[in-house]
Amino acid sequence: MSPKSIAISDSANFYVSAERVFDPTLINVPCIVLSNNDGCAVARSNEAKILGIKMGAPVHQLTDKIKAHGIRVLSSNYTLYGDMSRRVAEVYEDFSPRVEVYSIDECFLDWQFRDREDHAKKLVAAVKQRVGIPVRVGIAPTKTLAKCANELAKKNPIFSCVCDLTDKSIQDYLLPRINVSDIWGVGRATTRKLKALGIQTAEDLRGIPLKQARGVGTVVLERTVAELRGNPCIAFEDIEPQRKGMAVTRSSSQPMTDFDMVMEALTAHATRAAEKLRQHGLVAGSLTAFYNTSRFRTNKPQHRASRTARLTPMSNDTFDLVNAARRCAEVAWRGPRDMNQGAFEYAKAGVMLDDLLPIAERPRTLFEPIEQRSPELMSALDAVNGRFGKKSLVLAREGYQKRVAMRQKFRSPRYTTRISDVPVIRV
Repeated sequence: MSPKSIAISDSANFYVSAERVFDPTLINVPCIVLSNNDGCAVARSNEAKILGIKMGAPVHQLTDKIKAHGIRVLSSNYTLYGDMSRRVAEVYEDFSPRVEVYSIDECFLDWQFRDREDHAKKLVAAVKQRVGIPVRVGIAPTKTLAKCANELAKKNPIFSCVCDLTDKSIQDYLLPRINVSDIWGVGRATTRKLKALGIQTAEDLRGIPLKQARGVGTVVLERTVAELRGNPCIAFEDIEPQRKGMAVTRSSSQPMTDFDMVMEALTAHATRAAEKLRQHGLVAGSLTAFYNTSRFRTNKPQHRASRTARLTPMSNDTFDLVNAARRCAEVAWRGPRDMNQGAFEYAKAGVMLDDLLPIAERPRTLFEPIEQRSPELMSALDAVNGRFGKKSLVLAREGYQKRVAMRQKFRSPRYTTRISDVPVIRV
């Protein structure tokens, strides 16, 4: 009987790979995908990595390198990436009875097969053929070891995109070749502590006592050590756990210099947060609104503002969340008495929701209003925007000039989700 194993499959340079599916001119060319408002590099092709472009590098610092090497620059196209991620996950479901979506480009897979490597290679080929995205697969008895195997599959072409660490002898051979900083769940601070103790590799970490691991990095590191020893401690979650919190934040394409501009942004974010709550059948108990200046503009006055409001009763109503965001923004405002003449140039705003519960479990309050805003109104709002596109129907407080719209100068078409953007082939 083959030992129990779990696999993780991740997409190579996912954002760039998704763009290359529909634009072959990007293949074998250095490419970077930028963050919101075209701020910094959040995805890089292998060719761009070779040129020394670091993750998170501000695009304004890359201007000379972009011109010198002909680097293709793209704005983030999250609609496309989300749909391509869904398509990849659908292929995974044909190869594994249980799939846990871990992130937009990674999924854990139940991998109880005798021919583990062959099955994984068939998966890699199927994703490439059906979706066009290259993926790498790591296989092992635990999630942490599977992540280690995946790292090896990424960095060493000898594995041909599939690395199997199920066998103990193979673990003994390969774990000394994995830097401790590359282990899932080991952050920078913990890495510094471990290296100060002489722990440099995954093999070194696997050998430390569990009690010592807890002392260095709490129960999280203790669990990591146990998993490196082949003892599963992190459960397989094929059913998505209930959300405990939610955030909607964006940088602005231009400085927000007065209260109305800040409120337009907060209204848009609170509206989106309310939509997401309703999609998940949840209500929120508290809302935090914040806005801040850019820390990169050192020649400008700096200010960070944040306030939290309780939602009583708990709600997912757009109007309730927008009103709560306004109360927070007004209390935190540090501009002149005239709110239309701000003293700061705010660059980012957002809302965060906490204390989330399913609607059916929402506690009733003694003084809860008998007449509440009709849920049908919120359903109608969602239906209109679902049919005619996001922002087709908005609250007036969000504004109609879209002064805080996100900058996406280099965004590609939404090839898979918008009829007008579907590629046309002419013969």
